[in-house]
Amino acid sequence: MDLDVVGLSRLQFALTALYHFLFVPLTLGLSMLLAIMETVYVMTGRTIWRQMTKFWGVLFGINFAIGVSTGLVMEFQFGMNWSYYSHYVGDVFGAPLALEGLMAFFLEATFVGLFFFGWDRLSKVAHCVVTWLVALGTNFSALWILIANGWMQNPVGASLNPQTMRMEVDDFYAVLTNPVAQAKFVHTVSAGYVVAALFVLGVSAWYLRKGRHTELAKRSLTVAASFGLAASLSVVVLGDESGYLSSEHQKMKLAAIEAMWHTEPAPAQFTAFGIPDQAARETHYAIHIPFVMGLIGTRSLDGQIPGIHELVELADVRIRQGLLSYDALEQIRALGGKGPVPNDLRARFEEHSDKLGYALLLKRYVDDPRRATDAQIAQAAGDTVPQVAPLFWSFRVMVGLGLYFIVLTATFFILSARRKLDAYPWLLTVAVLSIPLPWIAAEAGWIVAELGRQPWAIEGVLPTAVAVSNLGIQTVLTTLIGFVVLYTILIIVEMKLMLKAIRKGPEDEAASPQGAASPLIGATPALRTAPMITTE
Repeated sequence: MDLDVVGLSRLQFALTALYHFLFVPLTLGLSMLLAIMETVYVMTGRTIWRQMTKFWGVLFGINFAIGVSTGLVMEFQFGMNWSYYSHYVGDVFGAPLALEGLMAFFLEATFVGLFFFGWDRLSKVAHCVVTWLVALGTNFSALWILIANGWMQNPVGASLNPQTMRMEVDDFYAVLTNPVAQAKFVHTVSAGYVVAALFVLGVSAWYLRKGRHTELAKRSLTVAASFGLAASLSVVVLGDESGYLSSEHQKMKLAAIEAMWHTEPAPAQFTAFGIPDQAARETHYAIHIPFVMGLIGTRSLDGQIPGIHELVELADVRIRQGLLSYDALEQIRALGGKGPVPNDLRARFEEHSDKLGYALLLKRYVDDPRRATDAQIAQAAGDTVPQVAPLFWSFRVMVGLGLYFIVLTATFFILSARRKLDAYPWLLTVAVLSIPLPWIAAEAGWIVAELGRQPWAIEGVLPTAVAVSNLGIQTVLTTLIGFVVLYTILIIVEMKLMLKAIRKGPEDEAASPQGAASPLIGATPALRTAPMITTE
């Protein structure tokens, strides 16, 4: 990544998004686990389940509150670092964000306060309903955010108005039902469930190893193992769906993930291991598994997955087609809105308007793309290849950890069914040591999703290099350092608060009055966490 304004702006958004995404998945998953635990409490009337809900609720609240402070900053970055992005696609992009605030944020903000402070003010059933509404609001918030993010990956239901130079919504239903957005939503939410399940599993295993709060720990382990196994299996299935959709809408991303430099005969093989060399456009020491990539990418034995070299050649053609549309666009803009646009001119613009974004790739090298040389066009076509090595390894780390989570949760699920959760202390140690792993998998998945889209802020529509604000390097660098320092402090604060709450353990329900308020102090209801939307 070049450390110019574009590179620094990308780095800043990437780091703030990565920091923020440390909190998001745990919030998503814990909210559902709290709802499940409290439902069991209402159905059975057993106080231990109420104690569990309150204890894990404290950890949920700490993560929720600190996660919001990182999430709110991200939305301001669209205006600060990505002002042309906001101008160009704000009419489309802003709609899901507005709906997220109206339909999810208010729901979540209202009921999270009742969850913490309503134990002695609401009936058991009413409080359980509140907990489910918190979970619904948290996950519903993720839906709208990922609809917006999915549109960045697969821009449907919108077109460019050449007179205003803004993308406008043509079919909002198409935006809502975007298959990429729907796949991203269920995949991201399921990944959040895995994060929370492994967190509860690990903390509960630590209690069992220490011989503390064993009744709470065993029940929590049982819930986490069951919930985590279902979520881990769904992540694999939904990840397969995401791979299939990439073969339709983001062919270059799929080729880069596989380090597939040239188109192979169908069905393509999967590279289990290798060292991608982007300069030489080959993968050293590659170990292949026949047919697997073809089955994942096309779900057939005869479907072909194009390689990077062929996709670069296709990008060259699209850039030249986009120049025809760009030329017509400049003629329309020269009219200055004086009178209607001639039909032949509008027809020339619309003929290749879907390739206009490719012409804008030349803005990095020349102010007027129409003056670009063949060498500059070839260079811009080469820019459509993202960084292969980080994508290649991030994908394999994510998949490898995903398979490990299935094995781990299945093991504890079986032990729970046999009532032998504490029979193997070394397995409890493995569960404790596994706590950080789902976060690593989630961050790797984010890298695959977002870095794989480069060089596009909006896939095929708006290059990242064009989307940035007109800022100085010093300004971006200063804010970048400030965010890193602030977010690092927040993570340290969260970890200390979490560890303190875990060491303290759950409050003794027998020693406290029925319906005592949650020990969480200063929980602010008007907060939210949501999966990031990024121009990275």
